[in-house]
Amino acid sequence: MAKEKSGKKEVKKGEQASYGAKDIYVLEGLDPVRKRPAMYIGSTGSDGQHHLIWECVDNAIDEAMGGYCKNIEISLLPQNRVKVIDDGRGIPVDTHAQTKKSALETVMTTLHAGAKFGSKAYQVSGGLHGVGVSVVCALSVFMRVEVCREGNRYYQEYVKGKPKTKVVKYDKCKKTGTTVIFEPDFEIFKEHKTKEAVTGEGEETVIEVSNKAADFIPIKFDSKKILNHLRQQAYLTQGVKMVFSDLRAKDPYIYSFYFEDGIRAYIRYLTRGDTVRHQNVFYTKGEKEGLIVEAAFQYTNERECYEESFANNIYTGEGGTHLTGFRSALTRTLNDYARKNNFLKGTDENLTGEDVREGLTAVVSVKIREPQFEGQTKARLGNTEARVAVDTVVAEAMTDFLERNPQDAKAMIESSILAQKARNAAKSARETVLRKGALEGLALPGKLADCTSRKPEESEIFIVEGESAGGSSRQARDRHFQAILPLRGKILNVEKARLDRILSSKEIRALIIAMGTGVAEDFDVERSRYHRIIIMCDADSDGNHIKTLLLTLFYRHFQPMIEKGYIYAAQPPLYKIQHGKRIEYAYNDEDKEEIVADIRKEQKVKKGKTEKAKDGEEEEKITGVNIQRYKGLGEMNPQELWDTTMNPENRVLLKINIESAREADKVFDVLMGEDVLPRKRFIQAHAKKVKNLDI
Repeated sequence: MAKEKSGKKEVKKGEQASYGAKDIYVLEGLDPVRKRPAMYIGSTGSDGQHHLIWECVDNAIDEAMGGYCKNIEISLLPQNRVKVIDDGRGIPVDTHAQTKKSALETVMTTLHAGAKFGSKAYQVSGGLHGVGVSVVCALSVFMRVEVCREGNRYYQEYVKGKPKTKVVKYDKCKKTGTTVIFEPDFEIFKEHKTKEAVTGEGEETVIEVSNKAADFIPIKFDSKKILNHLRQQAYLTQGVKMVFSDLRAKDPYIYSFYFEDGIRAYIRYLTRGDTVRHQNVFYTKGEKEGLIVEAAFQYTNERECYEESFANNIYTGEGGTHLTGFRSALTRTLNDYARKNNFLKGTDENLTGEDVREGLTAVVSVKIREPQFEGQTKARLGNTEARVAVDTVVAEAMTDFLERNPQDAKAMIESSILAQKARNAAKSARETVLRKGALEGLALPGKLADCTSRKPEESEIFIVEGESAGGSSRQARDRHFQAILPLRGKILNVEKARLDRILSSKEIRALIIAMGTGVAEDFDVERSRYHRIIIMCDADSDGNHIKTLLLTLFYRHFQPMIEKGYIYAAQPPLYKIQHGKRIEYAYNDEDKEEIVADIRKEQKVKKGKTEKAKDGEEEEKITGVNIQRYKGLGEMNPQELWDTTMNPENRVLLKINIESAREADKVFDVLMGEDVLPRKRFIQAHAKKVKNLDI
């Protein structure tokens, strides 16, 4: 288990740490935010820094939902600054009766200050807690807010949550609106530019993390992440134009989003490139006891279900009561229609929620007066009335939709019945395998060279291709914490395969048993026998294909293991370069050229030739250099494999993560799916970017 070095003084056994009034700290103003920023924005990494933009945009969208704003502009500026402009009513600047300060200063520098707690200024809003924009102020090393109201323009500047100036009236303006410019505090939002040094073994491993300012760099804003968020918000906010500009590069670019069709258009965007099962997109908008409900969905030929839910335009990534209400209405209404029209005759088994959601792409959005979010990052909605409202509105609209569109209804029901049959077949196949004890962990695969450690947090397994590589890696490994599982050839492409066929694959069964997690309904990530599962394939096209097949398996059936950070790809070298006693390993052609150039320079220095070659003069050839290109891991002797690819002190591992599950899903569909044409187009579009292509 890794231990982190700390400069804190340890309290020896028997010593009493003092604890009195002097140890009680009272944090005033925005100090709590700066002391514990992750409590308010989720993290101090990239997601947390981008959350600052979302807070500013949410305020503008609240104005739009109230009918006061039609245009929102977001710009990335040099110096890592962001500008957000809206043409809403503008933040009030008159004196606040309670604080005796300008309302603008009160909103920007006081937690839980805003117009969203009981006044009639906002019927619905995403800013329930009233801490959003003040948190941005607290975590910014520079902030300037400009307000246009009642014919005048005002501004105030802040540093780390404290006013730098008074509220100043400095110009006239005909329109209304608010402009926010901020620069995140580098002391809070930063990332290591040097990798951690790891020493020791097993429980005594020490991770030395440098805290020197020089070893950190500011986190850069990701324009793609911002574009995806703004596109999503534009779909949810009909009739509002959102413009994004990235002005950091020499050639700035601008994107505009404007959708009259709302979430109906969003469904068409989410299903682009997929084969849809029915012609019409289901859409409804209704109101139940003051709660506004919007829902849209369409079925495709995909097996996966994709749902997005929102409350007051805030994305609720963990769902909540509104999504529960939608699912309940969908399952009940389709079952009622199927029974009524004899689609389920001769069986007592109803369609399950799993059956009716296979191939479903759905968006559910509610506008609610008093949303109850879990946490400031608003990942889940908790209002019980939302479940009832969504269930009622969707069920009524679906009943009408199915009656008016019998062909669409038939396609939906048949799709769900097909999923039901496949589920039953897979369940039967899985139970057959379980009866044989294949996935019960009763016997680990014979070809698995397991490690001696039984602590998952320090254990790792290398999945290698072929017996040759398996033999080398078995000799190279550290038996204490490294296990080796060789696979024969290319495993089954699971992209379109049902579970029964997947479990019939001997190689996949061996992998599942070795990992110990189970599969499908029996899957439990906490049972994983290893916390590092490392795909180690040859650095050629065949190796990359095998890696892709394995990643497809993990993504489709073991995604929580990717989310927990358990899946890695080893980076074996492509070349071994030897010059005298000097031995270097190159992981790509660029590395090779850099090493060769360094050897050439070293040779010139020894010969007394330090000047560069003049124009038209050929580079002097170097002698005594042996460059070996590895065709596979099996060509490496155990010591080379350990030194370059398996030794934790020297190796480079690529951690597999999922930035955008939906985009990853699309890529896997293109690369591993049954349709040839999309794959051909992808190859044609990206062919020029490919290096080290083996033919």
